[in-house]
Amino acid sequence: MSGRLHNARRWGVPLVAAVAAASVTMVISPTMGASATAPSAQARTQAKNVIFINGDGMGAAAREAARLHLAGLDGQLAMDKLTASGQLTTTPHDPKSVVTDSAAAATAWATGEKTYNGAISVDVDGNPLATLGQQAKAAGKSTGLVTTAQVTDASPAAFFANTANRSAQDEIARQYLDVSKPDVILGGGEDWWLPKGTPGAFQDKPAEDPTEGSLGTKGNLINKAKNAGYTHVSSAKQLDKAKGGKLLGLFSNEEMFQQRPEGQGDVYSPVVDLATMTTKALTTLDKNRKGFFLFVEEEGTDEFAHSNNGARLLQSMQQLEKTVAVARAYVATHPDTLLVVTGDHETGGLAVEENDPNDESGTAISAEDGPFTIAGSSRTFTLDWTTSGHTSVDVPVTASGPLSDRFSGKHPNTYVHDVLAQVLAPRR
Repeated sequence: MSGRLHNARRWGVPLVAAVAAASVTMVISPTMGASATAPSAQARTQAKNVIFINGDGMGAAAREAARLHLAGLDGQLAMDKLTASGQLTTTPHDPKSVVTDSAAAATAWATGEKTYNGAISVDVDGNPLATLGQQAKAAGKSTGLVTTAQVTDASPAAFFANTANRSAQDEIARQYLDVSKPDVILGGGEDWWLPKGTPGAFQDKPAEDPTEGSLGTKGNLINKAKNAGYTHVSSAKQLDKAKGGKLLGLFSNEEMFQQRPEGQGDVYSPVVDLATMTTKALTTLDKNRKGFFLFVEEEGTDEFAHSNNGARLLQSMQQLEKTVAVARAYVATHPDTLLVVTGDHETGGLAVEENDPNDESGTAISAEDGPFTIAGSSRTFTLDWTTSGHTSVDVPVTASGPLSDRFSGKHPNTYVHDVLAQVLAPRR
C-alpha cells in the first residue's frame, strides 16, 4: 500500500546510524526445517538467478477469481502452472496488531526476521538488518526492482533499504543510490526523487489527483542518479531505447494508477505495463554471468482491493498474469533461475460466491461486487468483500526452477528468505 495512502505508525525508535554498514553476511536460520537445509552442490550450481514476484494483497480468493475470469472453469493461470505450491503465514511481530502490513511482510521476506508494521528491514528495536538485495550485490550479482507502486514503496524498499518508518520514501531513494545500488529501478513515485516545487516529467497537482506533487527532502535524486551512471527514462519509448547499464525509470508521480472505488475516478492505465518493465529488467540484468535478483510487484491487486474495486482488481490480476508469463518464458530458456510468485498478505477479506440476490451481505465495506464473467462460459460469479483492510489468512506461493520444491507445504513468510538466500548469499 502506498506511503501516502497508508497512515504509517511513527514509533519513535532510533534507527541505528550505521545503516550503510549493515552486515551482508548471510546466516541460514537455525530454525529451518529439514527441507530447507543447505542444498546439494548440484542445486547450488544450478540456482543462479531469482525472480521474485509479489501480487501485493493477493490471497487465494483473488487468484481464484482471476483464474475463473481469465482462464475459465477448468483453466489454469500461468502462476498456477508452476511446479511447486504451498502456503505462507503472514503475522508480524507487532505489539498492536496480528495482521501485517506490506512493510513488515516484505521485511520478513528480505531479512528472515519478523518486525512491526511500518518497519523497512529493521528489527523490533529499530536496528538495521541485512537484506537479500544487499547480499546479492555482495555476491557479485546484479539486482533490480520493478513495481506499479512507487519504487520506494514498502515491498521493494525492504529488499534494498533500512528505515524505521516506511513513509520516509525520499530516504529510501537516497539509500538506493548511496548504499544498496540496485542496477534496475522501474516503477512510479517520481515525487520522492525531487524537491518540493521541482516537478519532473509528471506535473504537480494533476487533474486526476491534485494531492500529487514533488515532495522530496534529499535534493534532486534524479540528477544524482544520472551522475552515478543511471539512464533515466519516463516513457515507454525512452524505456525501449535504453541500452544496458544502470536504469532508473519513473513513470508516474505516485502509483502508476489511480486508486478509487468503481466509477469514482479509478484508472488503471500505466505509462508502461508491468510485463514490459519486467521484460526490460530481465534483458538488462541477464548480462551478468554471476546472475541476478529481480523483485517484481503488481500493486493494483492491493490498492484496488482496499477500495473493494473488483473490476480493477481483476484488471490488475490480468497484468500480473502477463508478467508471470514473461517470467516463465525466461525460466524456460534459463533453467538456472528460481521463480517464486506469492502475495505479502490478503486484502479485502475476499470470497468468490454464487450470484444470489438473497445472499447480499451489505452495501458498504461488506458489499458484494459483480457479477463478473467466466472465460469461455456464459456463467458468472460474484465477489464478496468483508473489509477494506488486510486480513491474516495464509497466502498461496507457487514456484519453479532450482529449489522450488522447498516451497511445498506450509511455512512462515520468513521461510522465503531462507530459501532465496541459498541462491543469493555470497559464496564462501
